[in-house]
Amino acid sequence: MTEKIEIILNGEEIQIPMEWTVTDLVEDLKLVGQQVAVELNGQIVSRDRWQEETLVSGDRVEVVHFVGGGEE
Repeated sequence: MTEKIEIILNGEEIQIPMEWTVTDLVEDLKLVGQQVAVELNGQIVSRDRWQEETLVSGDRVEVVHFVGGGEE
């Protein structure tokens, strides 16, 4: 059985597998390939560092998904 940790994602407590990276979280949210910004504990994480950033219990993560639109 995979050990779980608890993080705060967009203001809600969730459980994720231990040793997940930001990339794993974005993949689980089905946001791969979309315009997404990730903030980890108040700091923006650049996309090229997502695989390096391992999440730990208590981390506060904000994931913002940009949706196109506007006036026609």
